[in-house]
Amino acid sequence: MVTFTGLGDGLEHVAVQFGPIADIPLVRLHSECLTGDVFGSARCDCGPQLTESMQLLAASGGVLLYLRQEGRGIGLYNKLDAYRLQDQGLDTFAANRELNFSDDLRDYRSAAQMLQALGVTRIRLHTNNPDKAAQLASYGIEVVEQVRTGIFRNENNDHYLRAKAEYGGHSIELVEGTA
Repeated sequence: MVTFTGLGDGLEHVAVQFGPIADIPLVRLHSECLTGDVFGSARCDCGPQLTESMQLLAASGGVLLYLRQEGRGIGLYNKLDAYRLQDQGLDTFAANRELNFSDDLRDYRSAAQMLQALGVTRIRLHTNNPDKAAQLASYGIEVVEQVRTGIFRNENNDHYLRAKAEYGGHSIELVEGTA
């Protein structure tokens, strides 16, 4: 694990390095999700994505950046308030807007700074989120390849995944009747 000081957002992010860093390493930017990563919530796909990434990185090498950006940047308490609104029928993006937040407040400048501190400027990015690749590119990190994560769909997160695909532009192919 590598810690950093002086990042642009002042938060405590960590990099987990799996083996020596290749010329073009596989990299996962994973935003903290206490409910999914730690408590195994089925409302999202965060925990399964983190597990998949760690298994892939352990097998092939690379870097996991664990970013303190709970709830797409709105924080844990606000995310729990958003859950309450989702229970009333709003999707994850509409719930954020109801709480007077943008759809996604995450900024990946600190992730780019972390990679640059590790000597990494070209990566293979493990994500379905096109915004991660676009932001990294704008901060000087070349995304040579985007490696999709699995689709971890269940009856509890179907609405969430649909919203990520529709409003967040995530590369998620949802086939009807496969929850």
